[in-house]
Amino acid sequence: MILRGELLPGARLPAESELAEEFGVSRTTVREALRLCAGQDLIRTAEGSTGGSFVARPSGGRVSESLRAGLDLLMEAQEVSVDDLLEIRLLLEVPAARLAAARRGEATIEDLAAASAIELVELSATDQFVHNEEFHSVLLAASGNRMLPISARPVFAVLQRNMRRSELDAAFHKAVNDQHRRIAAAVAAASPRDAERAMVDHLEFLRPYYERAWRQAEHDAER
Repeated sequence: MILRGELLPGARLPAESELAEEFGVSRTTVREALRLCAGQDLIRTAEGSTGGSFVARPSGGRVSESLRAGLDLLMEAQEVSVDDLLEIRLLLEVPAARLAAARRGEATIEDLAAASAIELVELSATDQFVHNEEFHSVLLAASGNRMLPISARPVFAVLQRNMRRSELDAAFHKAVNDQHRRIAAAVAAASPRDAERAMVDHLEFLRPYYERAWRQAEHDAER
């Protein structure tokens, strides 16, 4: 009913007793159904006299966050390797760059330029990482495919988790900024092939840094 739009976002659900009577089930079954809906971000629950269960349609952000949490668990269980993450990032972000160049608008060009301005290399490492994430978020959104940001952002977040920012020097940050500006230029020029090539080069440049960070994280975990 929520997914079909029969229950609108923000609408308060009837009391458990009413739901039990409407569907001809026990209140225990209703509680379990509500728990499952909450786990899928279909409803939110508030306490107090004005509380209750309210409809909250799923969003891309919630789904993406759920995927990130799942990836974290897989990494902890050593079911997914850094090579797996780097490979899937290539498979997601290279096509995203190509699509962004083919579909970009003026707003995308401006946002990518702002997230890759040459002045960013003067910022702290933490601030540069924020802008780096913004650059990739804008590019993914510009692809026009709603699934690409949902799928790629969790991979980006898990990879970034182990990056030792304090150990990355000015040369690294300048290289990343140069690569971002090359990608942005290809998108602005509406050149899918150049954007694709620039993204491949960028991700391959990052590979040894991620691999080194992962080896160090595994070493620290064993100590």
